[in-house]
Amino acid sequence: MALTQLELNTLSVAKDAGKAFGLLSGIASDRLSTSVILLIGSFEGLIGYGVQWLVVSQRIHPLPYWQMCIFLCLGGNSTTWMNTAVLVTCMRNFPKNRGPVSGILKGYVGLSTAIFTDICTALFSSNPSAFLLILAIVPAVICLAAIIFLRETTPAAGLMLLLATPLFVPLYSVLLKLKSNLDIEQQIKEPLLVGPEDSPAKPQNPEPATAVSPIVENAGIKQQPMIGEDHTIIEMMRTFDFWILFLSFLCGVGTGMCVMNNMGQMGLALGYVDVSIFVSLTSIWGFFGRIISGLVSEQLLWKFGTPRPLWNAASQVLMTLGFVIMALALPGSLYIGSILVGICYGVRLTITVAVASELFGLKYYGLLYNILILNLPLGSFLFSGLLAGYLYDAEAARSPAGGGNTCVGPHCYFLVFLIMALASVVGLGLDVLLAIRTKKVYSKIYTDKKFSPSSTVA
Repeated sequence: MALTQLELNTLSVAKDAGKAFGLLSGIASDRLSTSVILLIGSFEGLIGYGVQWLVVSQRIHPLPYWQMCIFLCLGGNSTTWMNTAVLVTCMRNFPKNRGPVSGILKGYVGLSTAIFTDICTALFSSNPSAFLLILAIVPAVICLAAIIFLRETTPAAGLMLLLATPLFVPLYSVLLKLKSNLDIEQQIKEPLLVGPEDSPAKPQNPEPATAVSPIVENAGIKQQPMIGEDHTIIEMMRTFDFWILFLSFLCGVGTGMCVMNNMGQMGLALGYVDVSIFVSLTSIWGFFGRIISGLVSEQLLWKFGTPRPLWNAASQVLMTLGFVIMALALPGSLYIGSILVGICYGVRLTITVAVASELFGLKYYGLLYNILILNLPLGSFLFSGLLAGYLYDAEAARSPAGGGNTCVGPHCYFLVFLIMALASVVGLGLDVLLAIRTKKVYSKIYTDKKFSPSSTVA
């Protein structure tokens, strides 16, 4: 379509910008039912990707560039409704298994990318527009089916194995309903302690009333909750820990999205003709990164009280190594780099989702999750739209062929990789700082899990 790399990356940014409007799905998650949220997501995806298919397949005349950005934005926003409906519901249903829940669900997201890519490459290699048609129809159909089974129920534990495959979703829903009906926990409210001066047998006098009055006055003043308790969005954004988590997440997912959005151009620049293998490698290894980090971090938290942010720190070390390897452009470096970036990107998504719920609670988790997801469009704009777009076009303009839209050679992305490696180092420092600051929170979680009566079941 004769687009420059900057224009092409702007389309990717428009797609990711749809996730910025995920705040709407976060707000709606506390007001609308899960089925309505799924319906909105499926309808948006059908329209957004459907119009793209009509344009690319030349069934309608090409739309202006700004209109294509809007429909890409719609397609990107549709996923926020689907993700919010599924993730928030499951995190609330399994509050004691947050690591495995986020790992499994986020793992499916990453694996689905490889599945969609491989299916379309195998079946529709001569008709690439069919990929957009599948993206418009298949998620919409799945969402309509999920409306039947996806429900928020009494928090449960010990049923996590049923999440290991989508084939068990109907059975999972039925068993969860039975558990909530047969195992209802009654909340016991402890009576207020009464001091000797408040005893009914003692006559009232002004002094006790004066002593109690400050407590009564302060009872109406809402204090800032401690880290580890339920936070409102305003309370969360007042904490230093939230901004550490937010910025470290930006360093991890922003650089990772830059690689995924530019994987095709990176492969061509290094002399590869078929770049679909790198998309599949990133997605498949991202799946393993999400699954393993969710399960293993949960086990280490249960056994040793290991702060979960340390996993983000470890992923930043590997991601830095991956960027350095790709910058060197040695034989096979793109294979190694795509695997490392895929693993680390998956770890970041899984661990950050779990950490946010543990530090700020599940009461407003839908909106909290979508505020963190703002890092996806923001990171895409900074690292993919600005950094990679401008530097790639600058290298293409200085090419020996006299300039153009295409750059070939290791120099095309060399500076991009080095800057992203530096950003990963910054993210590493932030993650280590967050792990130190939240050590007491995870010690408390470890203690609660260790001495919880249901720990043997979970």
